Amino acid sequence: MKFQRIQGATFAIAGAILALAACGGGAKGEKPTTPGGSKDPTKWPSNDQSMCVMNRTDVEVSEIAGAGSIRPNVRRVYALVGDAEHLKRQLICREVDTNLDGIKDTVRFYDGAEQPQKEWSDRDYDGKIDSWITFVDGAMVELDEDTNKDGKPDFWKFYVGSVLNRSKRDTNYDGNADIWEIYTASGRLERSGVDDNFDGHVDRWDRDLAVIAAQEDAAKKAQDAMEAAKNSAAADAGAPPTDGGAPASDAGTAATK
Repeated sequence: MKFQRIQGATFAIAGAILALAACGGGAKGEKPTTPGGSKDPTKWPSNDQSMCVMNRTDVEVSEIAGAGSIRPNVRRVYALVGDAEHLKRQLICREVDTNLDGIKDTVRFYDGAEQPQKEWSDRDYDGKIDSWITFVDGAMVELDEDTNKDGKPDFWKFYVGSVLNRSKRDTNYDGNADIWEIYTASGRLERSGVDDNFDGHVDRWDRDLAVIAAQEDAAKKAQDAMEAAKNSAAADAGAPPTDGGAPASDAGTAATK
């Protein structure tokens, strides 16, 4: 991907890649063990660090062993709603031990319609939540990530129709965003605003030249199609054709405004 000026974003992306590499640990494809956990199912701790609320008389708990697990690693918590004659279960929480070490690392909470509301995850299995997802009407609208292990999000992603729409990053970890990224309708990075002096304002915009070229090409084709339609209509009417329309550069400029 080519950018006019992308130093700040490049450093941020490189840092994220290094962080992901550091999280891998162990043999290739093997997930690390959470502190206090064990890959030996017979040594799983009695306290699995549950994040679901279970110490209530109006809930029911169900546990199953997921794929690859010989002991239950998936827990669902249901609220018991209604009266004695019309009592029903309503899913309010689901949590999973994804790396099979006896510690729950992902939890999802549900609303009264059993639609997901939010999800928390410890993706690098260090015992700390580093991913927060927000849902609206069952669809993910925001994903916040902690990339420097300080317990606070520093990378925020926003979705429209489950497609990444925009994001912002805090690359110096002062709690404020300093890179803002805008994506196309297909989820491809279009431009990146960079705050070079960390004063909270964009100092420059870096643009994906490939996206701009595609926009200019689409605008040129649309202009050509319009002129072709005009020429066809003019020919039918016996009038001379037009000159072919505006130059591609003009069409591209208009398309990117």
